[in-house]
Amino acid sequence: MPSKPKLRIGLIGSGFMGKAHVFGFASAPKVFDLPYDIELHTLADITMEAATAAANAFGFHSATDNWRALVDNPEIDVIDITAPNALHKEMALAAIAAGKHVYCEKPLAPLASDAIEMADAAEKAGVKTQVGFNYLCNPMLAFAREMIASGELGEIRGYRGIHCEDYMADATSPYTFRHDPAGGGALADIGSHALATAEHLLGPIAEVMGDCVTSIHERPDGKGGTRKIEVDDIGRAFVRFENGASGSIEGNWIATGRKMQHDFEVFGSKGALAFSQEHFNVLHFYSTADAKGLQGFRRIEAGPDHTPYGRFCVAPGHQLGFNDLKAIEVAGYVSALAGQGDEPFNFRKGAHIQGLVETIQASSSERSWRKV
Repeated sequence: MPSKPKLRIGLIGSGFMGKAHVFGFASAPKVFDLPYDIELHTLADITMEAATAAANAFGFHSATDNWRALVDNPEIDVIDITAPNALHKEMALAAIAAGKHVYCEKPLAPLASDAIEMADAAEKAGVKTQVGFNYLCNPMLAFAREMIASGELGEIRGYRGIHCEDYMADATSPYTFRHDPAGGGALADIGSHALATAEHLLGPIAEVMGDCVTSIHERPDGKGGTRKIEVDDIGRAFVRFENGASGSIEGNWIATGRKMQHDFEVFGSKGALAFSQEHFNVLHFYSTADAKGLQGFRRIEAGPDHTPYGRFCVAPGHQLGFNDLKAIEVAGYVSALAGQGDEPFNFRKGAHIQGLVETIQASSSERSWRKV
């Protein structure tokens, strides 16, 4: 059997998302028939000690404490960025200038103008890009989207989307890069997921009315003092979609007790859907066509009928996990690199989401509706 060409990966950052990306690259070739053999080439981190430890643990051939060494290395095909948000632009533009394909964790950049510059540069250079919105890779979201598009729910009238976690709920937890006024805040960090899901299911959002709230006004700075918090802890918006539906979106990182509430509800004239990321192998469906006395939300368990679940497990109800979604995302991107389809969520789409975030923030400041 002829060997496949190699796709050599250079990863920047080895934290939570860096590790998730490694799981995706490791699993995808075993689950999907990819057009490339994946090679974990070099890992870069802030110190040589950290880079070497992570490279050894994750199976990379080499390590460096200089991310530019990855960009300049002619052996590397894809630069994978999981560094702090404020560093994405510099790293991605350098990689694009070197002719590398770029896979970047969301948010693409702290500012929409930066994200647009990155998307423009990638398109001009002819490189292919991917932004990490792996919740969209859930087979149950694909199934929900198909049901909506096919008219199973009738005319779509209402939508509620929410992404809530509690990792910032403790007021004594320190100031982090996510609190950077240049583009941090709950709406940008996790509300972006809720926005991406809403448009994935119902299409473009046309207008927004935002309400961004800071509840914890200062945090320890790690040096014995405190720093003022200028970003939102909760970002909400009423939204109107181009298809005529209306709804609401919320991103909240101080939602005590919530670990991963990436939920949505869709209401139509003939039925409704309800979903929670905390049980993301299940979709609930209500149909007005059911007989009176038998109506109610039915539980749909993920299984092989929901592509590509069957590639992971032949039995329904056995469930996929977070890292499996990353493998699906990687598979889609790698196929796009081989010309077998479009990038699943490229820099242009990532820039659009950041634009939505900033439109909501501006609407909140103005206390008025704004067109997208």
